[in-house]
Amino acid sequence: MALTRDFRETVMTRMRSDEDFRRGSLRDAVEALLGGETALGREILRDFINATMGFPALAEGTGIHVKTLHQMFGPKGNPTAAKLFSIIACLQENEGVKLRVVA
Repeated sequence: MALTRDFRETVMTRMRSDEDFRRGSLRDAVEALLGGETALGREILRDFINATMGFPALAEGTGIHVKTLHQMFGPKGNPTAAKLFSIIACLQENEGVKLRVVA
């Protein structure tokens, strides 16, 4: 089921004002990607990007064209691993966190 615009706006407002929620969203996105739930991970990352640094700043930070970024996080997006990890590294730096994998 697609999220409504009001719900998405509520989530983004909370991300902007609640550091723990924002950082938890980044963690949840990466966990979804690692768990094989790529559509969910991309959707959470798209909301995270929109609520934080935005696509133009992410494009500047990663060297990936802004239109390409929008396509990668769209419904049919399929980012390469190299680009995805570059994006996650940039988002971590912008947020001031370092995610790590624990088995």
